[in-house]
Amino acid sequence: MNHLDLSDTRDRNLGRVLQMQADAVGDDVYLLSDDRRITFAETDRKVNSIARGLADLGVGRGDRVAFFANSAIEIIFLTLAISRLGAVWIPINAEYKGEWLRSTLIDSQPTVIVSDTRLFPRLAEVLDDVPYKHLVLRDIGFSPMPPNAKPFGFLESFSDAPHDMSFIDYGDVNAVLWTSGTTGKSKGVMQSHNVWLYSAERTSVRYGTIPGDITYNVLPLYNTASWIMTIFRALFEGIGCATDPTFSATEFWNRTRFYNATQTFTLGAMHIYLWKQPERADDSDNPVRSAGMTPMPDEIIEPFCKRFGIERIAQGFGQSEFGNVISREPTTKPGLKLGALGKVSSAVKLRLINDDGNDVPDGEAGEFALKPEKPHIMFEGYFENPEASKAAFTADGWYRMGDLGRRDADGDYFFVDRKKDAVRLAGRNISTMEVEKAIRGHPAVNEVAVFGIRSEVLDVESELAAHVILNEGHSLSAEELATYVNSNAPYYFVPRYIEFVDSLPYTPTDKVQKYVLRERGVSAETWDRKAAGFELQK
Repeated sequence: MNHLDLSDTRDRNLGRVLQMQADAVGDDVYLLSDDRRITFAETDRKVNSIARGLADLGVGRGDRVAFFANSAIEIIFLTLAISRLGAVWIPINAEYKGEWLRSTLIDSQPTVIVSDTRLFPRLAEVLDDVPYKHLVLRDIGFSPMPPNAKPFGFLESFSDAPHDMSFIDYGDVNAVLWTSGTTGKSKGVMQSHNVWLYSAERTSVRYGTIPGDITYNVLPLYNTASWIMTIFRALFEGIGCATDPTFSATEFWNRTRFYNATQTFTLGAMHIYLWKQPERADDSDNPVRSAGMTPMPDEIIEPFCKRFGIERIAQGFGQSEFGNVISREPTTKPGLKLGALGKVSSAVKLRLINDDGNDVPDGEAGEFALKPEKPHIMFEGYFENPEASKAAFTADGWYRMGDLGRRDADGDYFFVDRKKDAVRLAGRNISTMEVEKAIRGHPAVNEVAVFGIRSEVLDVESELAAHVILNEGHSLSAEELATYVNSNAPYYFVPRYIEFVDSLPYTPTDKVQKYVLRERGVSAETWDRKAAGFELQK
């Protein structure tokens, strides 16, 4: 364990932070995956080699490297190597295919694409349309290495001599993370080095880290929280970070025992799935002491801690554009108000505003708007999208978060609803517009409205529902439509509920009144994917 002093802004870049930890606690384990244990010093050397390999491919300051790959230690090496060059890393959702994969890669403008051979068949379908210079594949899958690709081992074959990083500024763009397109086309959130490190400093306080701690990550590496809450926080604190590629409710606690992980972070309904597992006599016999679990319903926090032997559960409220805005103190602190989001970061001003940008009175719902008090602690704008960047701010420079909340007379904030046209499911914000686009691609579909129906698992999440109007003279079953979506879009775009209707409720300006559909909910005519036993192909 080694909390770094990053008061000098010249140290506030990820490549430099790794170098500092390698110098201070180089023999301590940083990364764990199955039986692999990689120290800070080994990570530093490996990152130096990969950075030189990327430089050999022409990657330099400001160039972009996209990765379309599953979670692995090598991908963490890759991001740190890209950072060390002053270049920009762009994670692509490993579940994308077809048009979503094509358009995201085109918009990313990568110099190099790194992928897994097992994902290459999906990548090969779109590569002819993507401008890029080099393809690097990790040979861990089932497809042969194509002749125009270099193996990942090529990047690792270069000298591990240190790099000059003095030219990197803490406000330089380090990564672009694509949003889910909640209000239309997906936007690339540009993150600086300092955003990651500010978030790591802020969230580390919530975990009460002690020597010997190991944090456990099961979030995919295209998710901002995986970096903020575990990987880069562990780098900043000088502790170990264990990573598994997927979440399993049945194996989660066994994996924490395997790694002796004392910390973890779960998102969305993950912890609810853990809670709903059949109780076992050894539930509390696990090493996890401190956890971040967002959002956790108030009524199960204490029984969850008791059942699983956890000392503290912290929560937070934020988004990719800023990271953590409000933190809720761990459960060990008395006097928490039910439903309150917590304490606002001291480095940010927060307001609730109406559509005109004016403050709303206490007790009324308004949109969260924030303004940072320090430089480079929020996103640097949307990648190659100045119009969206401008639209995200009020005329006087307040960033609109797109979420609604209210404040009570004591100054406590509460989440109300999502203003953006999105459905939150399993920790993802899924754009209903993108799901509608996928469904409209079927030749039998004339019109569709996709909306959310509150999940029976977690009341802040929703299941996707679709009301579909068919073209005259066409027939289509719900199973056929679900299969079509599953074959042409990410599997989580397949609606839980599908109903064929003759009309949709419209406003006078021809916008679908989705609140009417949400209020109506399901009916006897609604097809339920889960009840029908439809198997998603992931």
